[in-house]
Amino acid sequence: MHVKQLHPWPSGVAEAESIQDRLRGQVELTGPDTFALVAGLDVHYRGDDALTAAVVVLDGGTLEPVEEVVAHGETAFPYVPGLFAFRELPALVAALEQLTVTPDLLVCDGYGLAHPRGFGLACHLGVLTGLPALGVGKTPFVGTHEPPGPGRGAWAPIIHEGVAVGRALRTQPGVKPVYVSQGHRISLDVASSQVLHLSPHYRLPEPIRRADHLARHPT
Repeated sequence: MHVKQLHPWPSGVAEAESIQDRLRGQVELTGPDTFALVAGLDVHYRGDDALTAAVVVLDGGTLEPVEEVVAHGETAFPYVPGLFAFRELPALVAALEQLTVTPDLLVCDGYGLAHPRGFGLACHLGVLTGLPALGVGKTPFVGTHEPPGPGRGAWAPIIHEGVAVGRALRTQPGVKPVYVSQGHRISLDVASSQVLHLSPHYRLPEPIRRADHLARHPT
């Protein structure tokens, strides 16, 4: 698949923040509600600078694997809160461009609108690819929320600066919630329902779980 090169990789904080501010206006918050192919994306760090990016494409109905790719690289940006995506984007883009199929949905290990500038990794990858994308965080990043109910599917809005930017969503009964936010071309309702559908047995969605395992154990 092809990923648009909408900007050079930034060399400093001001340039990176400018890119986020410029591209944020391209985010769309509505889109399709069914997805034939769903891709999970994750990155595993090997020491201080080396990393492996993995993309695992699953059948959106059966969750059976369709294609898996990895790309090895080095961190492309220092660790700066709110600019974490720039460390991983070059390797993730390299992995995506190896795919022979085009996913209908990107499920990112990270955040979308639930981000200090409203433009996390899921938004960035969605805009670069033009594909629907959502973010699933393991821990809260911005905003506040009430504890969701204990049952599977219970959720509470994540409120940041007076606006709902995502949901704390319980994917398994009595298990810590995940933090779902829109990335691009998807509504929050659809993003939440997809995360539940993609998490039939575990806290994290299958595409991310499999991408995490592949990034840690590339073949």
